[in-house]
Amino acid sequence: MVPKMQVAMDTADPHAQARFWAAVMHYDVEQHGPLVEQLVADGLMPYEDTIELDGQRAFRDVAACSDPAGAAPRFFFQRVPEGKTAKNRLHLDIQVGPERAPVEVERLQALGATIAWVTSDRGPTTTTMRDPEGNEFCVS
Repeated sequence: MVPKMQVAMDTADPHAQARFWAAVMHYDVEQHGPLVEQLVADGLMPYEDTIELDGQRAFRDVAACSDPAGAAPRFFFQRVPEGKTAKNRLHLDIQVGPERAPVEVERLQALGATIAWVTSDRGPTTTTMRDPEGNEFCVS
């Protein structure tokens, strides 16, 4: 059996990151309202660990987005107290092909990503970008 994979990211704002990455990947932001309400009602989670978001209860410190087809990895975001302080040890490569890459870079900038640098020393042109919290990822 091939294991499923989830990409987990530490973040200051899990809900903003879930919305950003859902837009990047054409994913859906997961809605956990009924589960959160049930956990609170059953006494398994304090109400203070929730927030209201888009008219329903949500986990305060975690959010997720996932591929609507269920084929690609789920992205999970968890709030941490410290900010990013160094270069990522792991990053995502968004591969759209050399013809689409310039348009994709523009689309991602409109979503809030910034360009860190552009290289072509190892093959195709690759644009390294930063998400709204400064995490690097590449587009090629």
